[in-house]
Amino acid sequence: MTRVRPQWVLPVSILVALLVMLVPVPPAVQPLRPYWLALVLAYWVIEDPDHVGLGLAFIIGLLGDLVTGSLLGEQAMRLVVMAYILQRFRARLRFFPVSQQALAIGGLLLNDCIVTAAIRIAVGMAPLHPLHWASPVTGMVLWPLAYVALDSLRHGRWRAR
Repeated sequence: MTRVRPQWVLPVSILVALLVMLVPVPPAVQPLRPYWLALVLAYWVIEDPDHVGLGLAFIIGLLGDLVTGSLLGEQAMRLVVMAYILQRFRARLRFFPVSQQALAIGGLLLNDCIVTAAIRIAVGMAPLHPLHWASPVTGMVLWPLAYVALDSLRHGRWRAR
């Protein structure tokens, strides 16, 4: 007997990640803001590769570009690169403990900063704020919480009693 996963969890988690990216934060903290869309996408690529791949990563990235008003295609490229790397190493990452997954996600988020810096240099935009290079640490610290929350929702463990 197979258990049916709730179909609403994937689109709602992406929508929530898009909305959280719009929450205003003080300018001093802005560079440390985690890349929520990448964290949510990373979870789904690791846990549900049959439904989430490079095409969905590209579409989610375009939505992120439209929602945040960033350079069209920037987040799409960043998320496709991240999804490709995750797909390549998914078999290993899936069986790491969440603490070790957090280190791998931190490395992926650091790679994302490098891709972002390269895109900005290529199009002649201002370079990243120096504190922005610390945002992968924020994402790495939040990964266990995001993983447990999304996993609980996916498996239907959060229900009103």
